[in-house]
This record gives sequence, structure tokens and C-alpha cells, in this order.
Amino acid sequence: MATQLTLFFPSKPNKYPPIFPIPKTKLYHHHRYHYNYKTQIPKIFFSSSSFRNGSNTPQPETECPVPLEQQPINEYQNLSTSFPFSWASGDIAQYSSRLFITGTSFALFIGLPVAWLGTVGPDSEPLKRVLCAFSSGVFVVTLAVLRMYLGWAYVGNRLLSATIEYEETGWYDGQVWVKTAEVLARDRLLGSFSVKPVLSRLKFTLVSLAASLFVCVLLLINIDGGQKVEASGRVIPGVYNDESARSFEPDAFCGEPGLP
Repeated sequence: MATQLTLFFPSKPNKYPPIFPIPKTKLYHHHRYHYNYKTQIPKIFFSSSSFRNGSNTPQPETECPVPLEQQPINEYQNLSTSFPFSWASGDIAQYSSRLFITGTSFALFIGLPVAWLGTVGPDSEPLKRVLCAFSSGVFVVTLAVLRMYLGWAYVGNRLLSATIEYEETGWYDGQVWVKTAEVLARDRLLGSFSVKPVLSRLKFTLVSLAASLFVCVLLLINIDGGQKVEASGRVIPGVYNDESARSFEPDAFCGEPGLP
């Protein structure tokens, strides 16, 4: 009995192993997730291998059959660096200044010359020509912002959706892939914190531009209405009626009633 206790609890270092050796346990750490034990929310790190790999083979960590160029995360990367979609995701000052420069350039170099030289007698209606040029600049900026909104909305829907529609080789062999839990969490995190703020900014811009166009249309209608009333009351340059023609050329109306 003493010898057995000595083997289990030796007073000196024992060169012999115990009768029942204690198994050694290994600690395994997951290489994808790092858990915060206070909140129990996993911190997701995106793998950069999918951005560098140019092949169409599915990644081993996700087994995604969708081609790389049709994966939502790669579509987001391409959209955020392409022109002019990258404007919406940049700084608000740069975004506003680029839209202002675009609208002003179009109004000055295209809209104003067309409005000023494409009509008869522009000197009598300068305010109307300037409003037309300004409206053309606002309209072009509205089209650009609408195009940006449609592109970001498409990518945002694909990121937030639980399924992905893709084409293997062409339009005739469309497939649908259901995202795994890991891919869905990654895409929805990216869509919620990166795409939704951009869409909110574009919506606000579209509402502001639509209000500006509506004000320009109302001003143009009021200017045209005032000119018609003025033309009916008295003779102005470039506008003739029967009374003014009779007063200037009475011989042309000989024999017609109404002459003095």
C-alpha cells in the first residue's frame, strides 16, 4: 500500500510514470471568431483571400458556388471604388461639392448657351433663360444621383438577402444559392453599417433636388403667365395683335370692319 501511495504522491521526483497517467488536453482556438465573453457577440473578420483569388473555384471556408464577380461582397468592393458611385460613400463635403460642380458646369457650358441662343429675343427674358439653364443643371444632377441610388440599392439588397441569384455561364442557367450562417452574418453586417447610410444620404439628396426642380417649374409657369397678360394689354417688342397691326398698317385692313 505504501509503495502504491509513493507512486502516486512521490516525495522525490519519480523517474517512473504513474500507473494511470493523466491524459493531456489540448486547447483548440477557432481561427475565424474571437469571442468577447462580456457580451457574447462574435467579432467577424473578413477573409482577404476572396479578394485576391482570381479563380472561380469555391472558397474552402464557405464552399460558395457563386462566381467571384457575382458575390455581393465583391460587388460592394467594385461599386465603392467605381465612378460615380464612390462619391456617395465618401466624405459629405466632397460629395456635395462634386454634385455642385457637376450641375454648375452643365448649366454654364451647355444649358445656358442652348437657352440663350436657341430662342428668339432672349434679351427681353433674361430671367427665364437663367432659370432654364439652372433647371437643366439640377436635372442632370438628379439623373446622376438616381443612377447612384439604383446601384447601391441593388448591392444592398443582395447583401441583406438570405439567398443569392447568380448565373454560372449565362442568362439561361440561373441558380439560387442559400447563404450559410457565416456568410449571411458577414453580408448583413456590411449592408447595415456601410450601405444603408449611403442610401439614406442619396434619398435626402433626391428629395432636395426634386423640390428644387418643382420650384423652378413654378417660377417658369409664373413668368410665362405674366408675359401673356402683358401681351394682351399692350404692344411689346416681338408680340403683335390685330389692333397694333391696324394702327401701324391701316392700308392692309381696308374694307374690314372695325376701322375708324
